[in-house]
Parts: sequence; structure tokens; C-alpha cells
Amino acid sequence: MKIFYWYPIALGALSLVTFILYGADKSKARRGAWRIKERTLLLFSFFGGAVGGSAAMLFFRHKTRHARFVAVNFLGLLWQIALGVFLFLHF
Repeated sequence: MKIFYWYPIALGALSLVTFILYGADKSKARRGAWRIKERTLLLFSFFGGAVGGSAAMLFFRHKTRHARFVAVNFLGLLWQIALGVFLFLHF
């Protein structure tokens, strides 16, 4: 099977994990519990989970005031789309 077909599946899985991580962090923030590191959230968002990270920011209203999170999700989304287009055209 072509790599292009696996790419959206991988992005979907990473986005789901990222969405869950953001939700868990929001829940922990409300309870005053030990939080998920911002770096972890940012890395998951940038390296494949930008759609899930962006959706979670809106759905949970979490980290929306942090310019760094908005920027990382946006840049992650851009490179993930660019790679998808590249894979589609060349593989």
C-alpha cells in the first residue's frame, strides 16, 4: 500500500492522542492536580497532532490565550499539509 494512504491514518491517530492529552490536562488543571508538561503538548501538536491540538484548544477552551500554542499548532498544521501534498504528488 502506498505511503500516502498511511499518512492520514498516522495523523489521525496522533491527533486523537493529542486531543486526549489536552483534555486530560484541562481536567487536571480544574482539579489542581499534577499537569502534563507544556512541552509534551507542544511536541504532540507539532509532530503530527496539530488537528487534534487545535480542535482540543477550541473544544476544551484550553491554552487558547497562549500565543506559543496557537503558533505551534498553526505551523504544525502547515507542515503536515505540505507533507501530505508532497506524498500525494510523488508516491
